[in-house]
Amino acid sequence: MREVVIVEGCRTAVGRRKGVFSSYRADELFAVVLDELVRRAGIDKSDVEDVIAGCVTQVNEQAMNVARTSALIAGFPVHVPGVTIDRQCGSSQQAVHFGAQAILSGDMDIVIAGGVESMTRSPMFRNVGDTTPSEKLTSKHHIVNQGISAEMIADKWGFSRQELDEFSLKSHTLALQAIEKGRYNDEIVPVDVKGENGEMRTVSIDEGPRAETSLEILGNLPAVFKEDGKITAGNASQMSDGASAVLLMSREKADALELKPRAKIIARTVVGSDPTLMLTGPIEATRQVLKRAGITLDDIDRYEVNEAFAPIPLAWLNDLQADPEKLNVNGGAIALGHPLGATGTKLLVSLLHELERIEGRYGLLAICEGMGMANATVIERM
Repeated sequence: MREVVIVEGCRTAVGRRKGVFSSYRADELFAVVLDELVRRAGIDKSDVEDVIAGCVTQVNEQAMNVARTSALIAGFPVHVPGVTIDRQCGSSQQAVHFGAQAILSGDMDIVIAGGVESMTRSPMFRNVGDTTPSEKLTSKHHIVNQGISAEMIADKWGFSRQELDEFSLKSHTLALQAIEKGRYNDEIVPVDVKGENGEMRTVSIDEGPRAETSLEILGNLPAVFKEDGKITAGNASQMSDGASAVLLMSREKADALELKPRAKIIARTVVGSDPTLMLTGPIEATRQVLKRAGITLDDIDRYEVNEAFAPIPLAWLNDLQADPEKLNVNGGAIALGHPLGATGTKLLVSLLHELERIEGRYGLLAICEGMGMANATVIERM
């Protein structure tokens, strides 16, 4: 049976919206990652058979199939195709799944899967405009803003504002500790950025974590989506800019090229969930992917569950009775940011490096998605 292995993975630092990458085009930012990925792996760009990229807001510089344009910018030969997909926040995780499926089917042997999002230059919902949901949809389902979904989840699971803020503070604390200890250094591709005054600076540290964050500061932030609500800018993920990618191969091809795989993908799943609650999908996706992998949650050494809003990983922990000490151990999107289309492979790259750091075996990645969906992936360190 064919196996899909991860040969290499890298990402940019994540910039705050209107932050360090505000002057950097998304297609050019993704090109930096693509170029560095093949350089680190030591393969020829001409051997790549497809570039699959996640991107949610496909307008402006992210339109016109950013996977293809970025590959051309990065100097890939013209015979290397590219395709851009949107599965909301899990887009680049889905890119990994599609790439893995192409390899498992025997159609391809070498695929790059990744993603990019500039929430500065292509703001969220810019591709929606004034469009409203179809009445034929709203007659069947109550469609609300994701923030309202997060409020509903907090209420249904009984999480207090204090619990959400405590989780958020922990995200910042863990992220700052990880940065101080250099845990993200090897996975981040330094990017040279021109500032407003024309001076060049190298960006190699995630911009999101705030050292000044405290429970008092978080507690004073107003609710955003609902009067007297619990969801604030402090316990939700940050809007961000960034890019990430992994290099996937069949085990046979990696062996033939004398490359040492770093992990293998042993199970993948995608599920639909209630489109009103919308963000609860990682719970069922985790159950399904563990069943497919033939292991239990106790076998997993590290979990990455995207912190779209604090209630999401908290509900996941509650329902699965998971170990909180294994969850997002180096911080999550509340502190580090959530560059929509790039988040899946960003988290996968970080999960891979963390497994290597602790010499763990299994890692789990789960991401909730708009309109009620979720992807989950299990990898095994090699």
